[in-house]
Amino acid sequence: EINRRIREGKAVVMTAEEFKKAAESGLSPQEVDVVTCATCALMSGTFALLSIPVAERGKFEKAEKVWLNGVPAFPGPCPNERLGIVEAIVYGTSRSELSPGKYGGGHLFRELVEGKEVEVEVRAGGKKFMKEVRLDEMELARIFTSRSSFRNYMAFVHGGKGRVKTIFSVLGLRGRLTEASVSGCGELNPLENDPKLLTVGIGTRILLNGAMGYIMGVGTRFSKEKPNLSLTADMKGMIPKFMGGFVTSAGPECITSVAMAIPVLNEEVFKGLKVRDEEVELPIADVRDRVPFEHTQYSKVWKGVDLKVEYLPSSCAEHKACPVERKCPTGAFRKGKGIDLERCFDCGTCIQLCPSSFRGKLGTLPVGNREVPITLRQSCRRKAVELAELLKKKILEGEFLLSEPLQPLGG
Repeated sequence: EINRRIREGKAVVMTAEEFKKAAESGLSPQEVDVVTCATCALMSGTFALLSIPVAERGKFEKAEKVWLNGVPAFPGPCPNERLGIVEAIVYGTSRSELSPGKYGGGHLFRELVEGKEVEVEVRAGGKKFMKEVRLDEMELARIFTSRSSFRNYMAFVHGGKGRVKTIFSVLGLRGRLTEASVSGCGELNPLENDPKLLTVGIGTRILLNGAMGYIMGVGTRFSKEKPNLSLTADMKGMIPKFMGGFVTSAGPECITSVAMAIPVLNEEVFKGLKVRDEEVELPIADVRDRVPFEHTQYSKVWKGVDLKVEYLPSSCAEHKACPVERKCPTGAFRKGKGIDLERCFDCGTCIQLCPSSFRGKLGTLPVGNREVPITLRQSCRRKAVELAELLKKKILEGEFLLSEPLQPLGG
C-alpha cells in the first residue's frame, strides 16, 4: 500500500528530524507513511570485495599477495587461474604499508568512489605486476559490513594516568577523566527508531554510503538489547562525502553511513519513531576495559551543541606547521582554503588543537560529581541529517521503494 502511494506521488515522507517535531505537535499515525533515519560514524566492520583487472590472460597463475595504494588485501577466495584478474577482500581498517599511520582501507574506498586511480601491486610466481586501476574498470566492487549501524554506541573516558592510544581518540585519550569521546547519532539512529525490529529484516532495502543496498542479516556481537546489522551495496553508486578514512591515535579507521526508511505500519511502529535524545541511553566506559560504569543520555551529546565546527580565519595563529592541517583525522582542513565540508566530520579535533581559530560547542558528560568535556565525536550528526534528507528525496522521486523483509532479524 505504501509503495503504491509512493508510485502515485501521494506518500507522506518525513525525515526523523521532521517527524519528531511534528509528533510533538500532535501528528497521528494516519498522517505519515514513511520516516527516514540515518547514521554516519566510524564502523570498523567495513570491508570491500573487489574484482581487479591486473594483466593479460596467462601472465600469472594466481595472485599470492595484493596491495592497493599500499593497503594489503586478501586474494581470493576464487583463484581466477591464469585470467589476469584478481579477486580480493580489503578491510576498511587495514593500514597502508606506504603510510601506515595516515592511510588505510577507508581512505582507499573513498578514493575509488571519487574516481581516482589506485596503484595495484600483485605478487605471483616470484614476479611483481603493477597497474593503475579505477573503480569503473573493476568488474565488481562491493562494500560489506560484518557489523554496523549499532543501535547507538558508547562514550569513553580514561580514568588512569597519562594518555592512551586508542581508536576512540585522535590525539590519545587523556587520563584522570579529563575528556570524553562519544559515538552514536542518538534519536536519528535507524535501529533506535525501530527498537523491536518490527520493520527491518533480511532483504530490507537501505542506503549504504548513499548507494542502494540491503540488510544481509544480523552483525557480529548482535543482541536484542544492542542490535546491529550486516549490510552490502555496490560501490559504484556510493557518494564520497558519506564515507572515507579517519586517522585515530591507534591507526586508520573507516567512516560508513547507513540510512533506512521505516514504514509507519501501525501504532507500535509510530510510538518507536517518537524516541528523543533524552530517552536514548548513553553508556560511559573506561577505555582501558570498555565496561560501562556510568550512564547518561544522548541529549548530553546532541542537544544545545553545534553540529558544525566553525573556522575563524581572522583569528588563525601563524604556526609554521599548522597543527590542524597536520592532525585533522579526515584531512579536511587546509590553511588558506579552510574546511572542506565534504570531508569534515565535525569531530572537534581542530578545536582542541587550535581553540583560537576553531569554534564549536561539543557538550559535556556527567561522570561522578564532575562534568567531563566531550573532545571527540566519532559520529557526524550533520551528515546523518543529510543522508536522511537524501533518502527522503529518493523516495519522493520514486527512486527508492520499500522492501518487505524476507526473514526477521535475530529470530
